[in-house]
Amino acid sequence: MFRLFSIKPRVAMLAAAWLVTCLIAACGGGGGGGGGGSSAASNTSSQTPAPSSAQPANVAAISVDHGIAGVPNMPFVSVTVCSPGGASCQTIDHVLVDTGSWGLRVFASQLPASVSLPQQTNGNGGALAECMQFFDGYTWGSVRNADVQIGGERARSLPIQVIDPSYAAVPSSCANTGASRNTPSALAANGILGIGVFKHDCGAACANQAVSGTYYACAGTSCTPTAVAESLQVANPVPFFGTDGNGVIVSLPAVPSGSAPSVSGELIFGIGTETNNGLAQAQVIGVDPLRGVFTTTENGTTYSGSIIDSGSTGLFFSTNQLTACANPNQAYYCPGATEQFSAVNTGANGVTSSVTFSVGNAAQLWQASGGAAAMPLFAGPAFVGSQVFDWGLPFFYGRNVYAAIEQAPTPGGTGPYFAY
Repeated sequence: MFRLFSIKPRVAMLAAAWLVTCLIAACGGGGGGGGGGSSAASNTSSQTPAPSSAQPANVAAISVDHGIAGVPNMPFVSVTVCSPGGASCQTIDHVLVDTGSWGLRVFASQLPASVSLPQQTNGNGGALAECMQFFDGYTWGSVRNADVQIGGERARSLPIQVIDPSYAAVPSSCANTGASRNTPSALAANGILGIGVFKHDCGAACANQAVSGTYYACAGTSCTPTAVAESLQVANPVPFFGTDGNGVIVSLPAVPSGSAPSVSGELIFGIGTETNNGLAQAQVIGVDPLRGVFTTTENGTTYSGSIIDSGSTGLFFSTNQLTACANPNQAYYCPGATEQFSAVNTGANGVTSSVTFSVGNAAQLWQASGGAAAMPLFAGPAFVGSQVFDWGLPFFYGRNVYAAIEQAPTPGGTGPYFAY
């Protein structure tokens, strides 16, 4: 099983993590095949496609399904990537929806030669490449400019990462973090759509100095760390969507039983900008403007670095109230019976919100489900430190979860914040 999440400060530019356990394939009791995912769509259009008439322009369909690697609790959306100006486009399915990172990342293997994306350069003309280091691996590739369309929303000439292990030579300062995640099968997705609360994936830290393991300037096959202005960094597409660019809503239905074969929901752009994206009675949880975190308190323990992250396949927190599963599934909890918990989230704005949640025996649930895609009772201790409560995808089931972009005005105040 994979787990994707963001717990590091934004300035450190560590955006996600994966963990593989026995829960993925044969030893978990099913679901280990390729599922319904595919590589990029086969047809390349001559212009940017119009939004589907079946839904509003600010809505894109989300599917929690078996994806390309049979990993549960991964929400996917289709993204259309075009050469600047929209002369040639490619729609890529099974791109992970990730509220815990910032920026679009797709594989070079998903883009036909007809979709030509200009190379981004730094101020000195060096070809820009990016390394995204995770807890057990990394992605590597060039930074390119592209028009990006999701649903009927479009961002023009946006810097994106094109993941490509054959681009130049991967610097040792990039590859020193675990395994390469430079193929769709290794990533369990055809890309990552980072739509969290920040505009760029590194921000001022990388603009002010060269940070090893982040951005590089390449000449031929040689790449060296470089500072990169924020305007040239890989960017969250949402702030560049115009009217609907102040935030997003991830809307998924509840999963009333312990599992579901698949779940369909919506990714809605904008907060209070259209008739379908009002804030209603959602509680606004302000986050630290540099790190995007808030505080969770559970059973007397305070987690000051908490996050809300659709890219995490479970609720991840360290506690002595639950027993981890036996090896090789020790990344997850396996209580004797499903247990109920209550926690309080406290935002940087002082707002408090009580949340109840349940944790089941991950190994038994996975086997009993036959490898279902939606597993709302998954939780575990993997990788998170004592200060982190990671509210992963199980938190999203049955809720509208809002992510407001930094500095953007909304009916709930100026971002960054989460609301639900």
